[in-house]
Amino acid sequence: MSQLPQSILIVGGGVFGLSTALSLSHRYPTHNITLLEASTTIPNPEGSSVDSSRIVRADYANAAYARLAAEGIERWRNTEWGAEGRYTQNGLVLVYHKSSGDAGQGDDGERYTRASYENVKRLANGDEKIVRFLPDRNAIHGVFPRNTVHVAETVVAGYVNWGSGWADAEAGVRYARKKLEELGVVKIRTDQKVSRLLFSDEKDDKKKVAGVQLADGSTITADLVILATGAWTPGLLDLRGLADARGQVLAYLRLTDEEQARLANMPTLLSFSTGMFIIPPRNNELKIARHAYGYRNPTRVRLDSSADVAEEAEVSLPETGRPIPPEGEEACRAALREMLPWLADRPFFKTRVCWYTDTPQGDFLVTYHPDHPNLFLATGGSGHAYKFFPVLGDKIVDALEGKLDEDLRRLWSWPAQRPSTTSFVTKDGSRSGRKDMILAEEYARGSKL
Repeated sequence: MSQLPQSILIVGGGVFGLSTALSLSHRYPTHNITLLEASTTIPNPEGSSVDSSRIVRADYANAAYARLAAEGIERWRNTEWGAEGRYTQNGLVLVYHKSSGDAGQGDDGERYTRASYENVKRLANGDEKIVRFLPDRNAIHGVFPRNTVHVAETVVAGYVNWGSGWADAEAGVRYARKKLEELGVVKIRTDQKVSRLLFSDEKDDKKKVAGVQLADGSTITADLVILATGAWTPGLLDLRGLADARGQVLAYLRLTDEEQARLANMPTLLSFSTGMFIIPPRNNELKIARHAYGYRNPTRVRLDSSADVAEEAEVSLPETGRPIPPEGEEACRAALREMLPWLADRPFFKTRVCWYTDTPQGDFLVTYHPDHPNLFLATGGSGHAYKFFPVLGDKIVDALEGKLDEDLRRLWSWPAQRPSTTSFVTKDGSRSGRKDMILAEEYARGSKL
């Protein structure tokens, strides 16, 4: 497809939706394009893209993601995307631990870290001033400011990439919306919660998606519908076995001015063996978080389709507005005891469950639906999409036009064969921890302690 229909509806105002809208504004300035956001504001305070910080790294075991991330980092560094504090290049230290003997999780962390190191070393042309292997705990300690980070006894090795950094996530979303408003091509409508997809009632064209129905019963029609609804997508469309909402833990503690200055310039520390990471603080707030298999939140929904009878199914969907379960709080506390022991007893002033749209391999789902040719999916961020914000929309519109790079097309396309099971855990090499956690069970377990 080289030319898109005149009427385009984008559902979702997060990273996927905003970046798509920006790229469409440049390529199709005379088209009728509308973006719907369920929240009353963009950024959506419950969205995965709204937070104090997101790691911006080209550190991927998959070379295609490493190359695309490097392209994105160039824009974070050298354009308005990263201006006014939206991007900080502080470096990233990736480490792996001794194998726990638990399903090879430690080995996965080592494999991912070493493959990632080879990819970013190649991108840096072997320059050890940018990317350097750290063969032991002493070498790892050496890249952090004195008397700040403690490296656990179980850490084996890792590397530092001074070309990586972090982004102020909420500020980036605000910038994208402002840029979209300045272009003036896309109509932005907030407080527009979509309840279901509408399918054509024409006898010979029932597979066509005609638009969406909103929670208030009103409808919006379009020739092309783009679902960029993140972790809420499995509640609108049958994606069982393809995408699922998983909750991750975030916790925040307050720092004194002296502590802020002490940690402000440290590199980000991330372990793919444990999933725990710490990003340098800003405004006297330190975030600690976990990138792991996450919590599921099983929910009964009606999955609309072009069939005459809608199917009820159980899917995982976000549950927002609650603090993290005690299990998650203890994981963050344990990580502090390991990495920043002098802050281990500091109370958290805020915690949050951040909802990923996970896929089986952690790959995005950027593709036309095979059964509904005018329905396009731009989702499946799997907790690592934000860093691509400045370049993602161009790739999504390339996919809409049928000219996406072949390596990304293979990663992001609808699978040739639907999975035989609807349950999965994300196996991208970067996850760790328990695989079977149910959010409600963890809350209940905590209440009995």
